[in-house]
Parts: sequence; C-alpha cells; structure tokens
Amino acid sequence: MDYFTIKAIHQGAVALSIAGFALRGAAALLGARWAASRAAKTLPHLVDSVLLLSALALAWTLRLSPLQAPWLLAKIIGLLVYIGLGVVALRPGRRLALRAAAWLGALAVVGWMVSVAVTKSPFGFLQLWLLAGT
Repeated sequence: MDYFTIKAIHQGAVALSIAGFALRGAAALLGARWAASRAAKTLPHLVDSVLLLSALALAWTLRLSPLQAPWLLAKIIGLLVYIGLGVVALRPGRRLALRAAAWLGALAVVGWMVSVAVTKSPFGFLQLWLLAGT
C-alpha cells in the first residue's frame, strides 16, 4: 500500500472514531439504551484498531519516531488523555456532571490532536493562544 492510501484510511478512521465517540457519548449522557449495547461497545474497537494500525503504518512509512518528531509524541500523550477521559465519560455509575465534563474534555483533546496532526506542531491550536499571550 502506498502512503496516500494509508493516509486516506487513517483519516477516514479518525473521522469515524471521533464521530462515533461524540454520538455514543451524547447518547449515553441522554440515557439512550443503544449506547450500552454490545454493538455500540464493539464497533469502536474495530474502528480504533484500523486507526492505530494505519497510524503505525504511516509512522513506519515516513520513518517517524516520537523522539524525533515532537508533534507525534504530543499526539501519543494526547491519545492517552483522550482514552482516560473517554473511559470516564462512557462508564455508567459516575455522576452525570462528571461524565459530561469528561466527554467534553475528550472532544477538546481529540480536536487538539487533529490540530497537532495538521500543523505538525506539538502545541496544535494551543499555539495560537500561546502566541496571543506574547
């Protein structure tokens, strides 16, 4: 597979993953029963597996290392934060306000991760805020 095919697969998986999380999170917060169904819990793992494999393939193809590409390291750290917030947001039994805050936080983090990927800056859209303060 060539770079552009892998990149298209990766970008498609990103879009599906974010849209799926946003929809499932909103549904879970509103108490929709389908959000706790087996399909709603399994499908994201399939999409995210494609996402991760395509990310690894892109890094391999471009010979990128998180230690040599600070923006890639920032995305990996962001991914860990996103996963943690996503777990809190989707896990029933916690206070609704906490779950809603975690869901919004996860969406903000994933938005930042996309901006890091686009700008190739470890600050992503936060760079605009940092520059405005100087």
